[in-house]
Amino acid sequence: MRDILDAVSGWYEAGTPFALATVVRTWRSAPRPAGAALAVSDTGEVVGSVSGGCVEGAVYELGREVLATGEARLQRYGVSDDDALAVGLTCGGILEVFVERVDRATFPQLRDVARAVRAGEPVAVASVIAGPGAVGSRLVIGQDDAAGSLGEPRLDAAVTDDVRGRLLHGETGVLHLGPHGERRLDDLAVLVQSFAPAPRMLVFGAIDFAAAMARMGRFLGYRVTVCDARPVFATEKRFPDAHEVVVRWPHQYLAETVVDSRTVICVLTHDPKFDVPLLTAALRTPAAYIGAMGSRRTHEDRLVRLREAGLTDDELVRLSSPIGLDLGARTPEETAVSIAAEIVAQAWGGSGRRLSELTTPIHSPRADRAVPGS
Repeated sequence: MRDILDAVSGWYEAGTPFALATVVRTWRSAPRPAGAALAVSDTGEVVGSVSGGCVEGAVYELGREVLATGEARLQRYGVSDDDALAVGLTCGGILEVFVERVDRATFPQLRDVARAVRAGEPVAVASVIAGPGAVGSRLVIGQDDAAGSLGEPRLDAAVTDDVRGRLLHGETGVLHLGPHGERRLDDLAVLVQSFAPAPRMLVFGAIDFAAAMARMGRFLGYRVTVCDARPVFATEKRFPDAHEVVVRWPHQYLAETVVDSRTVICVLTHDPKFDVPLLTAALRTPAAYIGAMGSRRTHEDRLVRLREAGLTDDELVRLSSPIGLDLGARTPEETAVSIAAEIVAQAWGGSGRRLSELTTPIHSPRADRAVPGS
């Protein structure tokens, strides 16, 4: 829902009810992941997507029905359904969509959710989507508090406990519990949508390639920092797409920065006095991706220096250098696409090859994704 939050918040503040359709689960080649959302306003306006166009028409009609009746629906679309061709899901995938009516009465906490997401504060929304409980009941869970209820105090406590472990990584999925929160039962299905702060992209080296990378990182949903020790180059004017521009020695800045398993680090300085101390520190963090720019000769020289600095082969194997995939890129913008492609491929376990040459599933089932979700 993150990508349509501004639009639906506008409807909400204007008092316009809307139907919110959220992808709950996917199988095989469904084009959008769990958490992808589409909303239909009471006036017929649509924002978002649940399938990249395959079943949007059918979900729109279901949304209009839910708006009229107020009754939430859990609907499955896919090749196993008799109407798969009719709704257009011919890609071989299956997706399950939960559709609910949203207005100020049914979701009084939406304003608080929107505020938390915009402020970069972790928050999760847990909703009963199937089972003996009150379908559509909702619990909003923050780091230190919770609002609303799923209908039963012990269920609220069990879900809150489970969800807090998901908040750090923004995991979205379905919990199966008993009606009183029993973990050994699966009578009840609870959709959990976690909104973690945006993952970070750290770009080191205030060069034209960094400006293109900052644009790409922001486009992908990262919070982008550009860092360089040279104040004449590291300016906000030169990097308008970065969320922040820092004038520091790169390794010193990294030492003071929280790096988690969703962070990506792009080292574009290709200068040993910056690269070696920076990469020595970076390769000992849990960052999801670490790439360094430079020619193959530069890379070989860099490896020698890093080994002299004490890095092991197990640490060095994490380094993507020369950075990016082989796209034949020449310009800064093309190079940024190449780097972004490598980040996405590593996150999802993609090969980087042309899809037309492969027979494996288009959408990898890997869940340890570093790229921001929907």
